[in-house]
Amino acid sequence: MLAVLFQSSGSNICSTTISEDLRRDCHPEPGATEVACLSRGCRWCETSSLNVPFCFYDSTEDAACPSDVPVQKRVDCHPQPDASKEKCEAKGCIWCSTKVPNAPWCYFPADDPYGYFATEKPQKTSKGWRVMLTKRDTMSLFGNDISPVAMDVEFQTNDRLRFKIYDPNSERFEVPLKIQSSSAVAAADTRYDIEFINHSSLQFKIIRKSSGTVLWDTSLGDLIFSKQYLQISTTVPSTSVYGFGEHEHLSFKHNMNFVTYGMFTRDQSPAPFANLYGVHPFYICIENDSNAHGVLFLNSNAQDVTLSPNPALTFRTIGGILDFFVFLGPTPENVIQQYTEAIGRPHLPAYWSLGFQLSRWDYGSIDVLKKTVARMQQYDIPYDVQHGDIDYMERNLDFTYDKENYSGLPEYIRQLKKDGMHYVIILDPFISKDEAPGTYRPYELGEEMGIWVNNSDGITPAVGKAWPPGDSVFPDYTNPKTADWWTQLCVEFKNVLDYDGLWIDMNEPANFGTGQQPGCAPNDINNPPYVPRITSNSLAWKTLCPDSKTYLGSHYNTHSLFGWSQTAPTFYATQKATGKRAFVLSRSTFVGSGKYAGHWLGDNFSRWKDMHMSIIGMMEFNLFGIPYIGADICGFNLDTTYELCLRWMQLGSFYPFSRNHNAKGNKEQDPAVFGAEFAAISRSTLLIRYTLLPYLYTLFFDSHVHGNTVVRGLMHEFTSDLQTHGIDKAFLWGPAFMIAPVLQEGARSVDVYFPEASWFDYYTGDEVPTSWHKKYVSVDAPLDKILLFLRGGYILPTQTPATTTTLSRLNPFGLIIALNEEGKASGMLFWDDGDSIDSIENENYFLAKYTFSEGQLRTTIVKNGYRAVDSLTYNKLQILGVASRPNTVVLNGKVISNENLQYQANGKLTLQISAPLSQDLNIILQYNI
Repeated sequence: MLAVLFQSSGSNICSTTISEDLRRDCHPEPGATEVACLSRGCRWCETSSLNVPFCFYDSTEDAACPSDVPVQKRVDCHPQPDASKEKCEAKGCIWCSTKVPNAPWCYFPADDPYGYFATEKPQKTSKGWRVMLTKRDTMSLFGNDISPVAMDVEFQTNDRLRFKIYDPNSERFEVPLKIQSSSAVAAADTRYDIEFINHSSLQFKIIRKSSGTVLWDTSLGDLIFSKQYLQISTTVPSTSVYGFGEHEHLSFKHNMNFVTYGMFTRDQSPAPFANLYGVHPFYICIENDSNAHGVLFLNSNAQDVTLSPNPALTFRTIGGILDFFVFLGPTPENVIQQYTEAIGRPHLPAYWSLGFQLSRWDYGSIDVLKKTVARMQQYDIPYDVQHGDIDYMERNLDFTYDKENYSGLPEYIRQLKKDGMHYVIILDPFISKDEAPGTYRPYELGEEMGIWVNNSDGITPAVGKAWPPGDSVFPDYTNPKTADWWTQLCVEFKNVLDYDGLWIDMNEPANFGTGQQPGCAPNDINNPPYVPRITSNSLAWKTLCPDSKTYLGSHYNTHSLFGWSQTAPTFYATQKATGKRAFVLSRSTFVGSGKYAGHWLGDNFSRWKDMHMSIIGMMEFNLFGIPYIGADICGFNLDTTYELCLRWMQLGSFYPFSRNHNAKGNKEQDPAVFGAEFAAISRSTLLIRYTLLPYLYTLFFDSHVHGNTVVRGLMHEFTSDLQTHGIDKAFLWGPAFMIAPVLQEGARSVDVYFPEASWFDYYTGDEVPTSWHKKYVSVDAPLDKILLFLRGGYILPTQTPATTTTLSRLNPFGLIIALNEEGKASGMLFWDDGDSIDSIENENYFLAKYTFSEGQLRTTIVKNGYRAVDSLTYNKLQILGVASRPNTVVLNGKVISNENLQYQANGKLTLQISAPLSQDLNIILQYNI
């Protein structure tokens, strides 16, 4: 945090003997306060001098340490616990204490005895470069170093560079997600250069050609490549770094003060710094000139990453290879487009899945479920999907239902579907092995097909404990035969319960113990020399032993791929079972999961801070290429409160995946259970969502086709505005719609930051004063209202809402046209039947593009392949930012009568019209001169 960002009342308003040239920034990210600074053990002193930090530590405190490695450049030489001076120096490293919070005391010297040197100059290949590297014959951090190693550099596209460091003499595990060049030769017009700067060690830079910005620079620390420990460090060009998951991050923009995050899929409720359900070793960095780039580390082994204040990153993993992909952007949206082009575009969700959804673990009986649905309908709360958690099953067994407590469930599901609703069931990955012979087909068919994860012998199935009574085995979804087994069972069960989608849970995979029976053998696979920064410091805790065998190899390598490998088979099984577009919701995810599934943020808590964390998680998963994302509205664990749940219903109405869900033993929290006032407020907010569903669906179309985010941070759209880099309490739907929820108990206002643009209040059409631009403004937010703003320059398609999407899809459309300062706006509408498979590939869709300029709306119908639009109409247009009332308005050559035209003093023009959706819509505002 630099003084230039703040105004100070004097040249020095605190006393300190530390000269300004000795101050070292202790809070480089925006938003530093005295309280936050002091909590880091640092000092706070304001100054009017430019580029001098207010929050700092005294560099003389490190004077006793070697000066060639400043604290901010330290790379940890003893990343495992229990470091000591003796252990550190035995590794050939430096031990020197520091008062800088989290900084390592044991670190590599500038001329450390590790690393590799190039045996010859880099050799050109058809795709780029190859460098052969030999290990220095000196120290070894964890033993079993590999030499030689090779580094291949591929110029895959003009915007994508790959570099891969591997053992050329022995095959090591690689993630089976192939990201290949589109050509057999190197891209010719790249945005990047690679520069090898030191052949005596592996030092290279990746440089953006247009600006000269160094995106990747390995000179900070040497490469380590051993059998079970791989490490590489790089500087990054700014502290505006986002991504890495899955974790509960305290801020969207990362804290770079020696923070380490482990990545290893785990059945773990969200908690700060804990490794959670998915693995996403991807980050995006906004450079100091507002360009952006992204980097993927494609590795599925247990790993961690340290973010340090240089700024720099250190990647550590305990297996596989070092496989990196760099995406050049240059905008944040470009980065995500390029990323999803590589890993797989997000799937197009069914339209009904954008409606509000309700769930609860343990309704307990079909009678309670029916009462819940009835009270939702009593209050006319929009509501499309009901979920069945494991209590619908007989004794928690997949592919069964409880015929006692849920007697009549098949008939009730059919009734819900007749009423225009949909039903989603949960399935877990573990299968009971202890049912009576001849009574449980899922196990017997699996035994016959031989599709289980096995013990280290590769023959006997791994046996663990989970929700079913008795013991369970675990399907190996990396085995192609398992997909056949799974599909067969899903199709058969569709004839029992007429479900519309599948919710796959516990697929990290979860196991109620440390390893399977009888425990994990004492070997290097189960007990590697280094365990990344993960919960419990164990690879086997709450899961299977690492030396278990899958079709693709040991669980040591494939553990974090379990949920990912289950997702595609579930996607295709659902398609086959329903004959329609698949709905798959997966708890465990990996790179590329968004192609087949959405995700929810897991077993959160009914706390105000969890609301805030949900926004961060939602924005991060859009970076990860999984835009169909949401959190359990009102919280999963603990009892919620009236106000918390009401504010969360308002926020959750704008999650892409909008579902209220909570845990067994907690109070009911559906929006109808709190009474009429709560229900009315929830209803009004959800009706806004349903009004805007055509816009949201169009965003998902854009994501599916081009890879855009659906939900994004303000920094995506206003990258040059540094204040937006740290905003994570408000977010955007696409580029045009800002949501600013209340996130504090008792609050009746929100401090909203308005970047430089035209903004309009969604409810009134009032334009935000220009005096509010580029600053935080306190905006009233009474209990019955969530703050919503439209950005000028955009056209949002709308539709008259209803209580289900089945009904709303029959209603007329509208447009909200929010003009920018130049009087212009643009937008589009995508429409199809909402649930057909491959409607885009089959050209069975409608696509219209809208532009407004110089007082005229023009429509271009790009594709008119969905004939059902012939029965649909436009009925309402709202134009915001109209300077004065037009004398006449002409619709497709005909004047609109005055009674169908309303102009308000705030510049909002409302037109009531009737025009076919399937034809061009042209509007002209005419003024007498």
